[in-house]
Amino acid sequence: MASDNRHEVHLIELAKNKDPRGNLSVIESGIDLPFKVMRNYWIYDVPSGMWRDGHAFKEQHEFIVALSGSFDVVVNDGEREQTFHLSRPQIGLYVPNMIWRHINNFSTNSVALVLSSTLYDPTDYIEHFEEFKSLKNGTVE
Repeated sequence: MASDNRHEVHLIELAKNKDPRGNLSVIESGIDLPFKVMRNYWIYDVPSGMWRDGHAFKEQHEFIVALSGSFDVVVNDGEREQTFHLSRPQIGLYVPNMIWRHINNFSTNSVALVLSSTLYDPTDYIEHFEEFKSLKNGTVE
């Protein structure tokens, strides 16, 4: 069961159903995650040494899973930075809105699955860290 705290970044461990034919994990909206999934996308074939640029969302919440390989998700709440290493497909990272994040340190053949609480909306993106900090601190004019 997902944590009921929707305002903090945290790991969520999904059930792992073991079977001689292979393991299976399931994600159910509103049960395993603290939001309804509206969009899915995945990041793959990231060249060695590259990273996914940082940004935050005004409204969107995310759940990020390493389906294959591994990578780091670096999050910043405007005051402190944390790094989460994702490498197991049954453990994902919940990232609420108004958290700056970037993804780096991709291993060969890694696949990052991102489940989103909103449909794509370019106006929801905050793409500059200083703007993010101003919004977070309520100092935007």
